[in-house]
Amino acid sequence: MVKCTVMEEVGTIKSTDGLFAVVSVPRKSLCEGCTLSICKPDERVMEIEALNAAKAGVGQKVRVVMESSSYMKSAGIVYGIPALALVLGTVVGKELFSPYLPGFDPDIISATFGFGGFILAFIVIRQWTNKAAKKMESKPVIEEILE
Repeated sequence: MVKCTVMEEVGTIKSTDGLFAVVSVPRKSLCEGCTLSICKPDERVMEIEALNAAKAGVGQKVRVVMESSSYMKSAGIVYGIPALALVLGTVVGKELFSPYLPGFDPDIISATFGFGGFILAFIVIRQWTNKAAKKMESKPVIEEILE
């Protein structure tokens, strides 16, 4: 079994600011096989802020490395917590609060609590990502200049 501890992407430096650089990386997984061609060219890339260990300049092609555990943790939080909040909100709304609100349809109460939990989860995640963005150990690193 092959273990992958880091994820690598190749991108182009868009801008630099001190120790950090913004790297433009093609969105491979979202755009592969797309035949519609309705996206703007800028939408086919994502921008990553990375620690510029290689001291690359604007326009240079670079290899960006990110710990896969950090990526998986972030993906689990961003996708898993809102889904869990939606399900828990619907159950709490239906089972706990609908008996106290007899004039309302239990399904409406359930949906309201579910979407409320979903929105609240995104607010909490936004706060978490603002704090996590400041941590150096969670940042991708530009390891080498390719061209």
